[in-house]
Amino acid sequence: MMKRVAWRNFDFWLFGAALFLSIFGVMMMNSAIAGNEVLAEQVARQPIFLLAGIVLMLLVAAIDYHYWGSLARFMYIFAVVSLVIIYIVGQARFGSARWLDTGVILIQPSEIVKILMIMVLADYFAKNYDKPRNLKWILQSFFLTTGVVIWILLQPNLSTSIVIMVIWFSLLWICGLPFKYLALMVILGLVLVAAAFPILEDYQRARIINFLFPDPEARHGETYNVEQALITIGSGGWFGQGYGQGTQVQLRFLKVRHTDFIFSAMAEEFGFLGSVFIIGLFAFIIIRCIQAGRNASDMYGSLIAYSYAAMLFFQAAINIGVNLNVVPVSGLPLPFMSYGGSSLLSSVIGIGLVESVNLRKGNIA
Repeated sequence: MMKRVAWRNFDFWLFGAALFLSIFGVMMMNSAIAGNEVLAEQVARQPIFLLAGIVLMLLVAAIDYHYWGSLARFMYIFAVVSLVIIYIVGQARFGSARWLDTGVILIQPSEIVKILMIMVLADYFAKNYDKPRNLKWILQSFFLTTGVVIWILLQPNLSTSIVIMVIWFSLLWICGLPFKYLALMVILGLVLVAAAFPILEDYQRARIINFLFPDPEARHGETYNVEQALITIGSGGWFGQGYGQGTQVQLRFLKVRHTDFIFSAMAEEFGFLGSVFIIGLFAFIIIRCIQAGRNASDMYGSLIAYSYAAMLFFQAAINIGVNLNVVPVSGLPLPFMSYGGSSLLSSVIGIGLVESVNLRKGNIA
């Protein structure tokens, strides 16, 4: 049912925390470029994406989220078709189908597809919530998910594919996945990982091997990047070296410092206390999303908020884990903070969806 918009239910704390992280991310990018003119041109576009994202976030919040449920089938078809097209065009123009060149900016459609799949899968599980939790229930949602994931894997983009599978699994878990199927999925998952390892791209296998068996003599590649990230984090100490004063960043020892390793750059400049504060903000946003799910007026709204919280937790945990060298390098951006217009739009649009759920937890119109 359509709910009356009650702007008093707008979660300004959630909005403020996400906005703070996004603005702070732009500030960190400006410091992390360390005078690199090429990176400076790229980072200069990030505030534009942020402004566009805020507008889209408010627009999505104002639209009744039930409307997206009625368009679930169309959104799914759109996601698949767009990925097929971008795969073909990308292969022809870039050798990779991750980005679409609009002539002004590069857009990564798979980032937006993550949000589309939250709405599509939440709609599926909400409509089938009363169905038996059997193998058919699991397989239907699995094939619905893999219909999109396979095209992202072909880009190749393993990290985003895993994120979408995490969204799917989190919804299975939230909706009451029986333990016997959970155990079966764990076993099958381990078998699939072992079987898929030989067919991974060379750089993907190298990331895993370098994580498991690091070469202490390596002076390039992922091993070097992770070692420099750890040095950068350690050099920040308790209070950091100050904004724009981090030696590892400003002397450019830390690579990909405005994307994958922006957390390390931040830790050097703001120290352990600053890092704990940023991690705390992520935890705060996730908790607010979970609260929105608990207070939602229906199952569809709850599943939207819960699945976005799961996606945010997974991406933030993996990115920070890469910086701390506790998981292999994945290429996942740190939500709100890493450079990338598509990633930023995806993050803030997700906040808009959660706010839409918050706004319509009141009375029926």
